[in-house]
Amino acid sequence: MSTAPQPSFRLLPGDADSPVLLHVPHGSRTIPEEVRGGILLDDSALERELDHITDSHTAELAARAAESCPLRPWSYVNALSRLVVDPERFPDDREEMRAVGMGAVYTHTTHRERLRGPDIDQHPLLDRYFHPYARAMTEAVDARIAATGRAVIVDVHSYPSAPLPYELHGTGPRPPVCLGTDPFHTTPELRALAEAAFAGFGGTGIDSPFAGTYVPLKHYGTDRRVTALMIEIRRDTYMSEPGGPAGAGLDALAGALAGLVGSL
Repeated sequence: MSTAPQPSFRLLPGDADSPVLLHVPHGSRTIPEEVRGGILLDDSALERELDHITDSHTAELAARAAESCPLRPWSYVNALSRLVVDPERFPDDREEMRAVGMGAVYTHTTHRERLRGPDIDQHPLLDRYFHPYARAMTEAVDARIAATGRAVIVDVHSYPSAPLPYELHGTGPRPPVCLGTDPFHTTPELRALAEAAFAGFGGTGIDSPFAGTYVPLKHYGTDRRVTALMIEIRRDTYMSEPGGPAGAGLDALAGALAGLVGSL
């Protein structure tokens, strides 16, 4: 937990010739004190929720992968918990997760309990955290396009081995590595490269239990220079669940991610 204002994101420079942006939106547990005051959970319950909701060690995984790439990718890392705002959600009625209180501003937990009060005004959180994050990510994508003619967003996530109550599609397959795709922005070539890169972890699956991938709204569904893929890694392949330390699998997965980036 944090008592001081925190920057909401970090853009870590890569090679000028790299089109790749590693996006790590859900890896932090940091909650600024002014946001903590609006969360109903006591400290112990909040820590348990963070264990479940945080994609633990994904920032480290992405950093290790970036360091080992001959052509270093750029990285865009959320410095705050997704309990502050979730930058990957639509901020309006297009977001299906609003049905379980987990739109851009969460009102409920992974176990469908109240996280914030029913009278929460979401606009200050969106204005302070969500919209600046989205603008900066858009600028980062535009910079890759300006420099290389294209941008490739690789969204780095993890998910629990057993479904949590908030999941809308938790009854489907839960492969060691799930590839989230978008019909416009995920090309067959990108999907095939990812399947090959992660083939050694017991199998990959497509869009189950989580589907889609992050693309800034400026480019979404209109700009084919932007390709994107979500990598969802099942947590028991590299860490102790729900929020424990990383294990030996982290290095192997970082190597696979580096291999994918190197092929892009």
